[in-house]
Amino acid sequence: MFDIVIRNGRIVDGSGNPWFIADIGIKNGKIEKISRLKLRDADRVIDAEKCIVSPGFIDMHSHSDFSPLINPYMESKVRQGVTTEVVGNCGFSAAPLNDFLKEEILKTTPMLREARVNLDWFSMEEYRERVEKNGVSLNIAPLVGHGNIRGLVLQYEKRKPTEEEMEKMKQILAQAMKEGAFGMSTGLIYPPSCYADTQEIVELCKVVAEFGGLYASHIRGEQDQLLDAVKEAIEIGEKAGVPVEISHHKAAGRKNWGKVRESLRIIENARFKGVEVTCDVYPYTAGSFGLASLLPPYAHEGGVERLVERLKNFEFRQKLREDMEKGVEGWHSMFEILGWENIVIAYCKGHPEYEGRNISEIAESENLDPFDFVFDLIVEEYASASVILFSMSEDDVRKVLESPFSMVGSDSSARATYGVLSSGKPHPRAYGTFPRVLGKYVREEKVLTLQNAIRKMTSFPAQKLGLKDRGLIKEGMWADITIFDPNKIVDKATFANPHQYPEGIEYVIVNGKIVVEKGEHTKELPGKVLRRPA
Repeated sequence: MFDIVIRNGRIVDGSGNPWFIADIGIKNGKIEKISRLKLRDADRVIDAEKCIVSPGFIDMHSHSDFSPLINPYMESKVRQGVTTEVVGNCGFSAAPLNDFLKEEILKTTPMLREARVNLDWFSMEEYRERVEKNGVSLNIAPLVGHGNIRGLVLQYEKRKPTEEEMEKMKQILAQAMKEGAFGMSTGLIYPPSCYADTQEIVELCKVVAEFGGLYASHIRGEQDQLLDAVKEAIEIGEKAGVPVEISHHKAAGRKNWGKVRESLRIIENARFKGVEVTCDVYPYTAGSFGLASLLPPYAHEGGVERLVERLKNFEFRQKLREDMEKGVEGWHSMFEILGWENIVIAYCKGHPEYEGRNISEIAESENLDPFDFVFDLIVEEYASASVILFSMSEDDVRKVLESPFSMVGSDSSARATYGVLSSGKPHPRAYGTFPRVLGKYVREEKVLTLQNAIRKMTSFPAQKLGLKDRGLIKEGMWADITIFDPNKIVDKATFANPHQYPEGIEYVIVNGKIVVEKGEHTKELPGKVLRRPA
């Protein structure tokens, strides 16, 4: 007897091959048989007629580290077909932690306080146990954040580590890798990762390489310094002997549009020389980060408490204004590149009336200087407000999507249309990334073939992560499966109204359990926190 048989569907197995027709028999969480099957041998039969049956989607770049502890159903991701999320990106992870980092996180994340999440763990292993005890609807593949490692040893000090401190950082990283982390991430525009030089990252990545992990990087700049930043990521991979994943690859700012052609050539040339470098991409022309990330790196030295205190000083504000208008060495201002009119408030707990409006418009309506408005809001909201930045070209998005070296990642945490996670006007990628690729860029614009798009969402990220038992429809693999109607799949979330689930995802199966049935969440919690394969 099979637990589930899927029949009548067109199977796109994740390898890049065209679809074929067969039945799939699932037993004890795994795909046991792919052939013509007798329906009497199944406890449950899913009729997938007119639908595509694919491996569950792997979100290669996610920020759902704390989401399972707020809402374990992970609805905005599961309902777009995601069965595994890679967390711990951009230098920040849920573990390892100490009391200093816990305090920083709680100060700047009101949703955790509102949901009364207790950060009662320190190590990666304790985080794993906490999530699995709580339950989660999809699988989690954690990276360890370089910001955590540096923060545990140097807090937010802008300096090189001593030899002793460097050794301590290596020990912390090695422990997280032993506990199953898939690699290390950096956020080289965010503190404290931005205080590290190239050599520090190389030395830490040598530890990652010893454990067979990968290096995922929000590179040092995606604007004027894009090409140099890509070269730095490749240099780190080459010197450390570690695979490289360039996060959410893009060129930001109109004057930089088109640079992705050159950056992709740099990636291709590096691969020709033997450096395993790939990238991920989301299908939108806007990005998102914290409002405080608009400030230059020196503003963040010492952590959020010192940042807020500095922003109350008139002379410090004047210096910030000057540097944000002109830039400083090694750092380019997003305000100078985009202008306030292209930066929109996405989340602001104390002022929901600001959400969905650009900074230029709000400042004018409040009769305030835009710089003073931003500085005051960072102080008032304790650096917890976030923004959406309209910075990219559609041609560049298509170009990166088309690249043989790119896979798909949402760059977003899981949200929901109710409760704590329904607040604000977050980037619609939280709800629409994968259906948008399949609806807009496959069906409508034919930028990608269906089988290639699915490969970028399944077997390609699985290969990069070293997951040998997921990412393909194949006998013996875990039964992570997404069933969707290729003629109806569409993202519904917009920047004006982001809290909308997509349409066309009929069933999602995680570890052999049905989590989405006829488009609705079943409230099953079969997910696991995965370990990097030994």
